[in-house]
Amino acid sequence: MNNVTGLPLTKIGVFYDGNYFYHVSNYYNYVHERKTRISIKGLHEFIRHKVAELEGDATSFNHCQIVDAHYFRGRLSASEVSNKGKQLYYERVFDDILMSEGVTTHYLPLRSNHHGRKSEKGIDVWLALEAFEQVFYKQFDVLVLIASDGDYVPLIRKVNSRGTRVMVLSWDFEYTDDFGNLRSTRTSQDLLEDVTYPLAMHEIIDNRVSKDSYIVNNLFVPKTDNYKKHKRYDDDDDSHYDEEERDERPELGVSQNGDYHASTILSLKEGFGFIAFPPNNLFFHHSEVQNCDYNDLLVGDQVEFRIGKNETTGQDIAVDVYLQEEDEE
Repeated sequence: MNNVTGLPLTKIGVFYDGNYFYHVSNYYNYVHERKTRISIKGLHEFIRHKVAELEGDATSFNHCQIVDAHYFRGRLSASEVSNKGKQLYYERVFDDILMSEGVTTHYLPLRSNHHGRKSEKGIDVWLALEAFEQVFYKQFDVLVLIASDGDYVPLIRKVNSRGTRVMVLSWDFEYTDDFGNLRSTRTSQDLLEDVTYPLAMHEIIDNRVSKDSYIVNNLFVPKTDNYKKHKRYDDDDDSHYDEEERDERPELGVSQNGDYHASTILSLKEGFGFIAFPPNNLFFHHSEVQNCDYNDLLVGDQVEFRIGKNETTGQDIAVDVYLQEEDEE
């Protein structure tokens, strides 16, 4: 009889590319048939089970422990969202979830790019530096990356040189949005080729005969607990606006870049919304929101956007949508 208590501890470090994780979670919340988000607690349990299995002894689950976990993402400063109480609230809710699971958060302010738009700068470098430092000092047996970018390949090679195995959780998926546009997410092949344990999460999740069905189902937030259930809008469509109300909406504006317009959000559904733009309202997809989380938007918010074309129907749609910042008085 094996003396399980005599097994050495397998130390696991988990590092999240937060923007990528949020994008994947949105896919399962809005597009996939599960219609719910990924659970941090369930994901950590899944990682421990997989490490135990792949390291050669499935009975050693209790000896596979996540001893360090870090979450990296860019976000707006408090002053930039001071007028958006809901946005601050939902950020704090997610921070509480991460904190309850022992995840250390690392945030950098979003920076303006050459178009004047807010975007992430330096997050991948910070993640790589922190990950390698923690591998060096804490001597992880397995480093787990929740990321898709090939820019992490040098990190993986450095970690490999120290004898630490690397696991990457990857998601490849594509879908057609409500306007016929094909949207896809792919993980760098170079990234997958250099890791010890590449896990194709989309295949594992959709494998209905998986022997790990309980662990897979546990990856997701129960629908009754899903924070998307908090009602963030008045109706499911914009039909509640009558013609008089339409006339009272803010006039269309043009940003200093010339190709950006400004208007207000009329309605928000599960993963998409509509923006006031005479003579017809413009559809936008959650993946087009650039400087905040889609879930942080509210009906009536002022946004800037460009006008794109649906490739299938030729219909105008809103792309590169940015939540407007309040002017300081």
